Amino acid sequence: AQEKKIFMVQGPYPIIRRLLRARGWVERKAPSTGRQRLQTAPGSGGARQREGGMGALCPTLASSLRQSYLARDQLPNFIWTNFLETIDRQLLQDDSVLNHYARVDAFTTKEGLCLSLQNLPWIEQADPNAFFPRCYRLGTRDDREAFIEDFRLTAARSLLKLALEEAGDRPVRTEQVPNSDNGEAGIGVTSHPKHSTAQPGSPLYPELVEEALEVCKQHLGVLQHEDIDRNTPSPCRTCIDWDNFLQQYYRVAHEGAGLVLTRQQRKQCQNLLQSLAEKLPQLDMEGKLNVWILKPGAESQGRGIICMTRLEEMLQLAWSCTAPSVQVGRWVVQKYVEQLLTIFGTKFDIRQWFVVTDWKPLTVWFYQDCYLRFCSRPFSLHHLERARHLCNVSVQKWYKTSPDQDPRVPPDKIWSNKQFQEYLAQVGQGDAWHKVLVPGMKAAILNALRSAWDRVRFRKGNFELYGADFVVGENLQPWLLEINSCPTMSPSSAVTRQLCANVQQDTLCLVLDRKDNPTCPIGAFELIYKE
Repeated sequence: AQEKKIFMVQGPYPIIRRLLRARGWVERKAPSTGRQRLQTAPGSGGARQREGGMGALCPTLASSLRQSYLARDQLPNFIWTNFLETIDRQLLQDDSVLNHYARVDAFTTKEGLCLSLQNLPWIEQADPNAFFPRCYRLGTRDDREAFIEDFRLTAARSLLKLALEEAGDRPVRTEQVPNSDNGEAGIGVTSHPKHSTAQPGSPLYPELVEEALEVCKQHLGVLQHEDIDRNTPSPCRTCIDWDNFLQQYYRVAHEGAGLVLTRQQRKQCQNLLQSLAEKLPQLDMEGKLNVWILKPGAESQGRGIICMTRLEEMLQLAWSCTAPSVQVGRWVVQKYVEQLLTIFGTKFDIRQWFVVTDWKPLTVWFYQDCYLRFCSRPFSLHHLERARHLCNVSVQKWYKTSPDQDPRVPPDKIWSNKQFQEYLAQVGQGDAWHKVLVPGMKAAILNALRSAWDRVRFRKGNFELYGADFVVGENLQPWLLEINSCPTMSPSSAVTRQLCANVQQDTLCLVLDRKDNPTCPIGAFELIYKE
């Protein structure tokens, strides 16, 4: 019935408008707020409309405007908006369909996702560390202390990795190392990482490896007993001078300072890291430079995000920032995935769509097409500027492609998943997309939704389209970074122009057409979960 086909759209969604009108729906114009204006078709001549009225318009548009005028007092049956908060609750009927749920910030903000996934092990038999880089809320005392300890432990593990890496590259000199178990002399290695600023003859810190070994041994002991006693005390809070240890670690990791390693220590490092790898799913991806990414907890589009490597600087930045949106209570810090898969030497991430059509029972649809977003400059952990590390289109649009960028990186910095699959086949990983990446992304999405399920305020008949962002590790494992509740539908390339149009069309098929015809085509959507 005509009275059941009134829709309202708020925001930049011309495709949704066009598709609904093509289905015979009539638009009730949303109230104009701020810079919103009545949208007309391109080239329809806004000035002529004012002068000649509806008669100056093409017949189709004139008819649409006439119907919209007649529907101005009708309550809409379908509402598509970019922000739930802009909707007047008085417009909602019992059977209205709305494209948002309330309180989804439990998984669509960085702070909310961080908290929800911390609680996941109590809800599901799943470990968030297997798919979500560990994350802490700096405004919470317990989280802040846990982050400080994590940073220290990561520095100790990283030092062992650096020592082994350099020992494997080139033994430089033999040194007597005090405090080794039996005092024997062994192979010493001087570390000179890429971009080293150290001068030849830099002072060595022979006890550094020994201290790192002791810290890691204690941590392994805790990990081996945590299933028995979750209240096991944290390792080595005061067993070494942490401030001094970190300053020396920075010199080795970032400044090329010398490092001495005995044969016995080398074997200890290998055995200890192997044992830790069995307990720490992120040991490989975390790398060895202890890079973390600091994010305002409720911002989007890459605003305020910065990569850092020094603990004291991160804590200082979080405490000193006075902007209302990034007050200390809203900062999160997350481990940067250092061991990344790059394409042509460039970092990329994946924007993956999915739709929730119900929360009771939880019903999730995965979109089988997605796209990759490239950075503008070659990947490097020795240069932490945004152009190399933040793949958001809203960030990268401000940067020109650097001269040292591989020319095979697409000029618009976008690939479709089909192009990615072709690339994987070319490098001998043709099965990785369907066997590793897609199953990993599906599992991460479902775990994130389950972790926040009890905090979402659901309304029967509503739905929501989300955009999840993933990076890919060197071993092709996807790592979930965040989930967006209002993924952009404004195309920035030929690839996204087609894919964004497709996902909007298929979403309407899923949430509207299936009501009348449960077997109708739903495009690239796949049901991956229904309780």
